[in-house]
Amino acid sequence: MNNAPDFAADEPWALARDAADPLAPFRGEFLIPPHHSSEQVAAGALANGQQVYMCGNSLGLQPRATRQALLDELDDWAELGVEAHFRGKHPWMPYHECVREPLAELVGAEPAEVVAMNSLSVNLHLMLVSFYRPTRERCAILIEKSAFPSDRYAVESQIHFHGFDPATVLIELAGDEANGTLSDAAIARALDEHGSRIALVLLPGVQYLSGQVFDLKRITELAHAKGCVVGFDLAHAAGNLPLSLHDSGCDFAVWCSYKYLNSGPGAVAGCFVHARHARATLPRFAGWWGHDQSTRFQMGPQFMPTPGADGWQLSNPPILALAPLRVSLDIFHRAGGTRLRQKSLALTAYLAWLIETQLSHIVEIVTPREPERRGCQLSLRIKGERGAGRALFEHLSAHGVIGDWREPDTIRVAPTPLYNRFIDCLRFAQVVAAWHRA
Repeated sequence: MNNAPDFAADEPWALARDAADPLAPFRGEFLIPPHHSSEQVAAGALANGQQVYMCGNSLGLQPRATRQALLDELDDWAELGVEAHFRGKHPWMPYHECVREPLAELVGAEPAEVVAMNSLSVNLHLMLVSFYRPTRERCAILIEKSAFPSDRYAVESQIHFHGFDPATVLIELAGDEANGTLSDAAIARALDEHGSRIALVLLPGVQYLSGQVFDLKRITELAHAKGCVVGFDLAHAAGNLPLSLHDSGCDFAVWCSYKYLNSGPGAVAGCFVHARHARATLPRFAGWWGHDQSTRFQMGPQFMPTPGADGWQLSNPPILALAPLRVSLDIFHRAGGTRLRQKSLALTAYLAWLIETQLSHIVEIVTPREPERRGCQLSLRIKGERGAGRALFEHLSAHGVIGDWREPDTIRVAPTPLYNRFIDCLRFAQVVAAWHRA
């Protein structure tokens, strides 16, 4: 599927590939936003007035089944009240268990290693409470220099909380490759140089700005060899890439569910804690839903954590937030991780080929070109005067092609395999070419 010489920059080719796509029916399970502008693309009207939506890396589209899933919970609330905890269509008391196995399947974990709860940043703080245990000799945290701001804020605040100075114990890795990406060698060098004083390595699964994929298993092996704890922010990896969290050996991971997991704005997030920590005596911020479920309702004063990731829960499950996640995980299960990755590789390769063969005088790709070092997302910079990138981004939006903009100069587009098509990639290229001609 990834053979570039087979690509063609014309509609019959793209439509034929879409018609032959075994995952094509899944597009119909999503609500594609309409294009509200009366303008039409110079190279051809948007099919059926729908947007070319390539922004699943920021907010995934709504599955059609989500509305009914929410209505079901509202109906149970209306008709059963508190009894819906036990007698609802999907009883609320064990509701978070409904997503446990499909979530574990999605991220390559054992069921007891995952839990859906809170938001990503809240979960990150909870993990840092347990896994960042600095000593005077080993107090540093290694992150990448272009880390998502919330991650940096979290680790800096935790460093302050423990009485250390981020200026001396926060180690930030700058990109050493062309376009600012970070090589495996640079990570290894940093661990060789600073490993003896690093308490925690926190890196992304996919870098949010460049779209670069990181090798979780290799990083974990290198860091563990130096005695470091390892955690990952998988905000841009969960639902984007095949993951094997258990086999990677990392200590913990956190992710959100509103991007590739299509669970809605502010959706409930996810957390992974490796099985070797399931019964470990770790410092933690405790809440009653993390208490061993066999004695939870005895309401005793002594906190006894549930073994596994469930033990980090604070509050009872947010049912109206979990319902969309349950719908989305069902879609991922039916689509299958292998098929999704195959289509993702093909879609992103086609978009990259279009840019390199049709638009190279206009656009350059920041994301690594090696398929194994990228997921759905391509990050783009526009050649030319300052301000051209923003102008192109606004032109794309006005013509119904939706990506997103990240300061100071990056347009991100992500053809996601559940609902994007080859024709969407071609439409993107046509709109960019029309902008340049104008």
